[in-house]
Amino acid sequence: MAGRAEPSACAEQKSGREVVRPKGRLKVLPEEILQDPLIDHLDLDRNRLKNVAGLARLSKLRKLILSKNELLEFPPEIGSLPLLETLNLNQNKIQQVAEGIFSRLQLLKQLKLNNNRLTELPGDLGTCEDLRYLNLSHNAIQKVPETIAKLGKLEEFYIENNKLRKLPAQLFEGGSLRKFSARANPLREPPDEVCEGGLRHIRSYFKQLQTSESQEDKRIKTMFLGASMAGKSTLCQSLTMEKQVTIAEKARTIGIEINEFQIEDFSFLCWDFAGQQEYYLTHHVFITPQALVVLVIDLHRYDVDDEHSFKELVGFWINNVFMRVPDSVVLPVGTHVDLCDKDEVQRKKKDIEEKIKAMLTERKENLTQRCEKLRKKRQSELYRDQANTLYNLSEFSLQVLDLIPVDYSRNNAIAEARLQILQLVRNENIFPNAIRKLPVIYKEVEKAITDLIETHEVPEHGIVTLDELLQTENLRNIDSEQLKYILNYLHRIGLIVWYQEVKTLEDIVFLKPSFLITLFKMIVRHDLLEQLKSIPPRILRKESAIKPDQDKWNLDLQNKGTLHHKAILILVKHQLGQSGEKDLQDIPEDIIGDEEEKGKLFQILEHFDICLSSKPQALNPEACEFNPGSRWPQLDHTPALTYLFPSYLMDAKEVSANWKEDSEEDLHIRAFFLPEIPEGFFLRVIIKLCNFIYSHWVGKERCLVAVNGRKLLLKEHNEEANSYIEFRCKGNGSDRDVFVGRWCLIMSAIQRMKKVVEQWPGLHYSLKTPCRNPQCDHYFDWPDLDEKDEDIEQTEEEKIKTCEKCCRNFQTEFLFCTSIGSQALNATTEVPSFSAFRQYSDFIMLGSKMDILTVPHVEARLPIH
Repeated sequence: MAGRAEPSACAEQKSGREVVRPKGRLKVLPEEILQDPLIDHLDLDRNRLKNVAGLARLSKLRKLILSKNELLEFPPEIGSLPLLETLNLNQNKIQQVAEGIFSRLQLLKQLKLNNNRLTELPGDLGTCEDLRYLNLSHNAIQKVPETIAKLGKLEEFYIENNKLRKLPAQLFEGGSLRKFSARANPLREPPDEVCEGGLRHIRSYFKQLQTSESQEDKRIKTMFLGASMAGKSTLCQSLTMEKQVTIAEKARTIGIEINEFQIEDFSFLCWDFAGQQEYYLTHHVFITPQALVVLVIDLHRYDVDDEHSFKELVGFWINNVFMRVPDSVVLPVGTHVDLCDKDEVQRKKKDIEEKIKAMLTERKENLTQRCEKLRKKRQSELYRDQANTLYNLSEFSLQVLDLIPVDYSRNNAIAEARLQILQLVRNENIFPNAIRKLPVIYKEVEKAITDLIETHEVPEHGIVTLDELLQTENLRNIDSEQLKYILNYLHRIGLIVWYQEVKTLEDIVFLKPSFLITLFKMIVRHDLLEQLKSIPPRILRKESAIKPDQDKWNLDLQNKGTLHHKAILILVKHQLGQSGEKDLQDIPEDIIGDEEEKGKLFQILEHFDICLSSKPQALNPEACEFNPGSRWPQLDHTPALTYLFPSYLMDAKEVSANWKEDSEEDLHIRAFFLPEIPEGFFLRVIIKLCNFIYSHWVGKERCLVAVNGRKLLLKEHNEEANSYIEFRCKGNGSDRDVFVGRWCLIMSAIQRMKKVVEQWPGLHYSLKTPCRNPQCDHYFDWPDLDEKDEDIEQTEEEKIKTCEKCCRNFQTEFLFCTSIGSQALNATTEVPSFSAFRQYSDFIMLGSKMDILTVPHVEARLPIH
């Protein structure tokens, strides 16, 4: 433990080099280490070091690990280690690096300085000519020094989440760089959407700039969000038409609408998102970072004395934007102003602005307090990753601007609103990358695609294969590889849709994103049940269906949240037929599919975890024997292909019936979220889990899966200041490794939850386990899941955990067993380490769906602190 005098060090031999990893949590370097001049590998990861005085005495060091400590400055002693090849200083609080240190590290090959507080880099970093790996992510660096571009042996370079506006072209001219990422920077040159395409796309971009002219691209993706009937579509259409447009209530937005308008030299690509809850699940697919978010608020409905009014009309949307795209700019716009008097408008405007400011301040304070709580823990070094994550979240700068009231009763209201929006996007402090530098060929390809659509050289629905697009007259002379890069860019800014990452969709380009969204909103909509009921008998007969089929479809949707594939096919064909456009009825068959095979539309829905398909059983359980090589007897009737849409489920009766009751012997863990669980988040988690395990039952806010007799229950609890997902697991009561098997099942579910968390950069979660005292409601924080912890011997103090509330002591390694007691765990029970659990979870995740979960025998113990 920290504070003990001169902890001993353990040494081991690895490839003939001495590796020293001190035991305990250090505040100063142990003298016994400093007295050994032969040490060449020193691992001081995850300690409490604020300085490394005396380090210069270890002149033979080749590898030095100082990550996850409390260093405020770059240790100048490091300059006295001329043989150093690997230096890890990530996850400290270093603010600057003095000149003259790196010039003395000529053998340096790997440098990690990510997750610090750097704003600039020393010029002499470029003298480390042998540097192969460099990580500078999560700092506040504004410029990449030109000297770095001259590092001819650099193979991997990461500089994500900084303040870069421009990347040096020289960095990409050599052939040594193999891996590079500059994600989440306000880049103009190249634009962030180009950087997302990877090294080849970046190199292609700079090559085009060298061989042709460049052009400024002044385009802002503009997303209109807000509660249902707030007036989003009216505002969007009015800004487009430059005059007030009245939209009837029955014409309200279903799903998403797309259009574009121009204000002087700026283009605004507008995405109008419907406000009903049923559509939130698909919104996530299209809400992207670095956009202008217009939050439309009905001022007539808004009540300054009703907290629920603020939460429903304002707070909910601010929170979800922050969690999904935390670096966006939000412009609140008040509508229905003509129904309010002048003083009322000003009072409501002031109230909304003050509450938004208080809400953002509270969020930052909550993150800071949580971070400080972790830092003040007696073993704070074990929570360093979580503390860094919280710090990074607190540094996000969602900008919420002053509210603009728009009074349609005034003749010049729309003109004034357009001018105010233009002034905002011209402000570089608000939109640092609104103007992007592009090679001329990017705009030429965009115009060529626009011409194809306007001259009707492609189908009305805009769906073409990649080969067809490459062979069109306007594009066939462009290098095919270069064209793919440009299509990728146009996809990322929202002009086209090309899901290149989905294997079955890599050859399909949607030149009209609006049509793909049209297909989406035929299936994911607030009135889907009414639409199914409205299919006329003549359409049913034409598709070889009858009224009882229709009744079953409606009943299954209403009671089970299940949509039959055939019902969707008929519904989509019927609605497209009603459009009156012949071209829209001639959609390629593989987009919608047929009765036997799902189409690409459903593959997109599944790819984004919007629905879960039931796969017809391939094997016949009634077959009498298994003969390898011989034909397997098939079932007489293949089950109908259906899709589960959890968002349509109204209750959890089936889940509760199969789970029975909670028990003290359940393995019980909770994942708590700040600020709350995003809308649609839990649905995506259970879809990922159920897509992996066949035996499952899904209900509203609940999901149950079963493997080898073990049952795992997930429950969503989402309320202010108390948002969590609960994981409970029952054993089968017979297998020897009852604890191990249940733990691995929970860990596999947590792995899937973590995958979904990655889609919400502004969301924080922490894992906790309850006190084993049934009368106590305290929860213990999980430490970071660090594989190195298992190699550090626990002190006697670390083996015991004391509850802060009931003051009872528990063995640390058994803490996560809840109240299992001696029936399941005893002195001889072998409990795996976190690292081993992750390995098994990864092993489990290799398959697709499964009915059997096998966990190997494990001998390591569980070092949970």
